[in-house]
Amino acid sequence: MVAATSCFYYAAPSTQHKTNHLRQNNNQLRVGIFVDIAASRKQRIGPLMCSNSTENETEEKAKWGIKDFIGGDLVKFDLGKWLSDVEEHKALAIYTPHEGGYEGRYFTRLRYQGYYFLDLSARGLGDPETTLTKVHPVCPAHLGKQPIARWYFPPEVDFRLSVLPPDAKGLIVWVIEAKVLSKAELQFLAILPELRPKVRVIAECGNWRNVVWRPLKEAAGLTEGALSN
Repeated sequence: MVAATSCFYYAAPSTQHKTNHLRQNNNQLRVGIFVDIAASRKQRIGPLMCSNSTENETEEKAKWGIKDFIGGDLVKFDLGKWLSDVEEHKALAIYTPHEGGYEGRYFTRLRYQGYYFLDLSARGLGDPETTLTKVHPVCPAHLGKQPIARWYFPPEVDFRLSVLPPDAKGLIVWVIEAKVLSKAELQFLAILPELRPKVRVIAECGNWRNVVWRPLKEAAGLTEGALSN
């Protein structure tokens, strides 16, 4: 009985040793599989990677400036170009990030220059030429009980120009959601500063990762380059 018990106890370490050996083999197998997978991935990705990746990274870092490190959402280094483009082209198509809020910097800088604003939404604007430069009718909701009435309003742009202070630099017509406007309507907004010299037009024509802009005539297809495309 004692011999059997001793044999039982003596067998236990050998079983534990076999278990540890199996676990070690399994771990080695897993590591080998991971190494093989990593090697195969490296082999697949290798031809796609540029051989001079270090040189490309160095060149890319050389293009970085101070604006990439101090909060681009707070400091806008293109505000000077923004003001010069507004004065040069007089009508701009602006593209802002989807989350919104960035265009407020550019709005405020124009206000500091002495401009007053007419904020409009392209949805429900109607015909821009009629609404902005002509006496136009407006029909309020009658809710099915009151008779249909029609009220006539003065031209939005001409009325705002008539009440501008003497020291005002001009009037900014800022149109949000202008991407819903047709090309003909955008073309009228592009030539509006020519009809009213003290008017500048900013139309939000879409979204982009950063705040970018271009002449509204180019976006509306009035320039030679846009017509050729």
